[in-house]
Amino acid sequence: MKKIQVDILGLSTSPQNNGAYALILHEIGGKRKLPIIIGSFEAQAIALKLENIKAPRPFTHDLVRSIAETFNITVTEVIIDELKNETFYAKVVCEMSGVVQEIDARPSDAIAIAVRCDAPIFVSDDVMNEAGIVDEKQSEQVGFVGAERKQDAQVRSSSPMSKLEELNAKLSEAISKEDYERAARIRDEISKLKNKS
Repeated sequence: MKKIQVDILGLSTSPQNNGAYALILHEIGGKRKLPIIIGSFEAQAIALKLENIKAPRPFTHDLVRSIAETFNITVTEVIIDELKNETFYAKVVCEMSGVVQEIDARPSDAIAIAVRCDAPIFVSDDVMNEAGIVDEKQSEQVGFVGAERKQDAQVRSSSPMSKLEELNAKLSEAISKEDYERAARIRDEISKLKNKS
């Protein structure tokens, strides 16, 4: 499986999504971003570690790191390797005495562990191709900017937009405004629409 290393770009929230957060991962050396909707507890756990704020009592992810250190288990990497029915799946890859194990985890928990264990974060190429969002400001890829976008704008002005064109326009707008949570929802709508055809 081909994998792409990513880093955490940030967390964003929206009042309309019941306290959920969008965790934004960006492709190292690339132009794509991957928004993943996570819960507030996991967002807080990730944010505290990124800001180097020590909680008065250990979080669950701190406990996992302590257990790993105590038993000489190394978290070698975290990989978001699947996307099924709009749900991301991840694995925490650990090594102990030369034996490597992949442990199933939610991406939010896996990333919270990765930041505590200084482990690299990867996304499979398939997941990034399916759910990654190209940042208009950084790319000249098809469908987002350049001559094709200008042609699309001309077509839209002379005829009604198809549902897919409308969603792609909304996706571009959400990305340009850095509203990655909205962009993730629109991306999922586009994916559903493409799967129907």
